[in-house]
Amino acid sequence: MQQIQYVCVKCGCRSYDSDQFQATGGDFAKLFNVQNKKFITISCRQCGYTELYRAQTGTGMNVLDFLVG
Repeated sequence: MQQIQYVCVKCGCRSYDSDQFQATGGDFAKLFNVQNKKFITISCRQCGYTELYRAQTGTGMNVLDFLVG
């Protein structure tokens, strides 16, 4: 991920931590527990305010997730 100029909208802090997580979406994905939604999180180090950004997921990773279960 690119380095961004971050300023927290709640407290004005310029320090942040970045992470990611995956989640299921839709009936088919829930039924087979396929985590086909990927998100990037940006969290303020001072107050903890967190923003979510949708990330691209590859078809190959979705198939692999389905097969591994």
